[in-house]
Amino acid sequence: MSELTTQDYVDFLYEVRQRIRERQLQALRSVNRELVGLYWEIGKLIHQKQAEMGWGKAVVETLAQDLQAEFPGRNGFSARNLWNMREFYCTYADRLKLQPLVAEISWTKNLLIMGQCKDDLEREFYLRATARFGWTKAILQHQIDNKSYEKYLLSQTNFDETLPESIKAQAALAIKDQYTFDFLDLAEKHSERELEQALIQNLRAFLSEMGGTFAFIGNQYRLEVGGQEYFIDLLLFHRRLRCLVAIELKIGEFKPEHKGKMEFYLEALDCQEKMEGENSPIGMIICRYKNKTVVEYALRTATRPIGVATYTIVPQLPESYREQLPSPEEIAERLKFWEALDE
Repeated sequence: MSELTTQDYVDFLYEVRQRIRERQLQALRSVNRELVGLYWEIGKLIHQKQAEMGWGKAVVETLAQDLQAEFPGRNGFSARNLWNMREFYCTYADRLKLQPLVAEISWTKNLLIMGQCKDDLEREFYLRATARFGWTKAILQHQIDNKSYEKYLLSQTNFDETLPESIKAQAALAIKDQYTFDFLDLAEKHSERELEQALIQNLRAFLSEMGGTFAFIGNQYRLEVGGQEYFIDLLLFHRRLRCLVAIELKIGEFKPEHKGKMEFYLEALDCQEKMEGENSPIGMIICRYKNKTVVEYALRTATRPIGVATYTIVPQLPESYREQLPSPEEIAERLKFWEALDE
């Protein structure tokens, strides 16, 4: 029995557990691919028969009744879901690039993306992100509601130049171009201290708006460098990225000198606070306004990973976001990075 307490057995048990979990995950993925493949085939058959035979809506209602009688307990054969299968096939039949991606996520997540994303590039983004990061249905819905696609494309960071390949994509998703703090009871004119305190008092809502994968470390987080004290407005920890995230709040417009101050904080955090197994810290400057050209110039010379975002305290998401998006060709080029990661 003494052998069971050795480190060798602990390592052996860990390896066996990992193998079991890996096989379970592979089995689930295999079942999901088969189910999505089956729904694709049924949708194709319905579409073809309606086109060839001129069958109307009644055939789907009849088919649903017969299938439910033949396979009792299977709720996937309702008339509504059969129509979804037909739409699923028609949506992706001519989109060869997206067809392999739909098999990587569940049917319910496919329905969300198919129903709420009308653009092929937007669908590709959510299909790849859902598969890569294991988003649940609730998280996927939150990402769509929160315009993560637009904010990913518009976000201003230097992550491509400063982060390792393994975490670039997730880091890009962690930083939005704009945050909506409509849960704060703040006047239009407020101080940085008032903004910080309001966010702390509404911590749960704040972390949810940040994306749900952050943990709160502290506010006015103290650093000591060369015998002098410095304080970071907010310090969070991103669980997926496994790194500290320093946040500086600015109630005015972004200024180039904000970048230098953040780089100093990140250097200190990396040297003094980063724990074993963690990635280097990331900085976020959240300001009321920003000139995109000024931000672009400032980040060109930054050697630490920094993102610059804006915030509003009213529930608005400008429709002009769509107008500001890059061209379809530029978006497709940017999504190639995700494609390379999935290969």
